[in-house]
Amino acid sequence: MDSTDTTTTDLPLAERAYRSLRQAIVRCEFEPGQRLRVDELSRRYDISSSPVREALSRLSEQGLVRAFDNRGFRVAPLSAEGIADLTRVRLLVECEALRESMERGDDAWEADIVAAAHSLGRVEQRMGAGPLALDNDWSDRHRAFHLALYAGCRSPLLGQMVIELFDAAERYRRFSALHRVVDRHKHAEHQQLMTSVLARDIDAALTLFRQHIRGTERLVTQALEAMQLASTGATA
Repeated sequence: MDSTDTTTTDLPLAERAYRSLRQAIVRCEFEPGQRLRVDELSRRYDISSSPVREALSRLSEQGLVRAFDNRGFRVAPLSAEGIADLTRVRLLVECEALRESMERGDDAWEADIVAAAHSLGRVEQRMGAGPLALDNDWSDRHRAFHLALYAGCRSPLLGQMVIELFDAAERYRRFSALHRVVDRHKHAEHQQLMTSVLARDIDAALTLFRQHIRGTERLVTQALEAMQLASTGATA
């Protein structure tokens, strides 16, 4: 289901540029609204301008980049309205993918979930206190755990939608972690979700999943509101 490895050097240049830029935007290496200059990105990734432009156009179709006529590209903004809309669509799409996975997943699917949860738990034990969402290793393992839950879904289109929505939410998770005081540790939530999924208890799993996703929305909204208040106070 996944296709985000940016280390593969035998990929076409446009695909390499796309994966590198997508990862950087998702990880908030570029500020929301920041201008993306093709020449600077070409130097950063050592890729010629044409593949970079192609990658930016592709990212604009996915909503991660905004394209402006004769004015180039900018990183898409983050907003309370944006996370609310994203959450709504995630609940529609990811709940369906999770439901189908529980209905059709096999023994190998279950084993992959357990392995991904164990891997995620191990890195959490090593890290202890701190903003987990800002750690790339934790984020990669967190992503792998969630995608393992959906891997029993047999629809390639639904699977691709899940990936794009999850990565769009990762931008908000990172932003929230950068701008909030209280850290959110999700270990207990993940364990409860895994237990319900492996038990094929669809109602319980979907209830826990909805709470999990809305928890992210709540923290992101709080971070955005706090930033807005701080900005208003600074300019008053």
